[in-house]
Amino acid sequence: MSERDPTSAVNVTETWDDNVLTKGDPAYVIAWEEVRDRIAGASDYWVSTVRASGAPHVRPVFAVWVDGLLVSTTNGTRAKARNLEANPRVSFATRADGIDLIIEGRAAFVTDTALLERIAQAYLVKYGWPLEIREGEGFHAPFAAPAAGPPPFRPYAVTPLVVYAMGVTDELGPRTTRFTFQATAEVAS
Repeated sequence: MSERDPTSAVNVTETWDDNVLTKGDPAYVIAWEEVRDRIAGASDYWVSTVRASGAPHVRPVFAVWVDGLLVSTTNGTRAKARNLEANPRVSFATRADGIDLIIEGRAAFVTDTALLERIAQAYLVKYGWPLEIREGEGFHAPFAAPAAGPPPFRPYAVTPLVVYAMGVTDELGPRTTRFTFQATAEVAS
């Protein structure tokens, strides 16, 4: 799968000052390439899935950006995996270099060997986590975060549908941007 570009980028800044709400210039946005690179470069993420009851389930995770997808792993018995199998809608949040980032999309269990190899390499480079591909199971590794449980670790790739880049600095704040992507029938498998 190749990188997808957003179909729109709109400034969503609203400033409240002296009892006046001022909206940002819709064209004054943060460049997608800059946002994408900051998503990829972040080290810690929070993932939110939806329980069968409709309640949110939020956990800290590691993730990697591969081929335009945000990929994270979980043991198949954990709530994240059960939630994603029942409802693939997911949201990730992170902070990177003056921008709070939210990635909303749909997750799919990755089974494609070539994509799994790129994901394993990305985890090794970014976190030093040596993953071994096991067909039909996902990944095995000699260690993991204590809350992750034992292998196998199921990789889920998130196809972004909406990305919010909320500037938290004087330079980026006025350019807070919402990126939208065309929904696609492609599933990261």
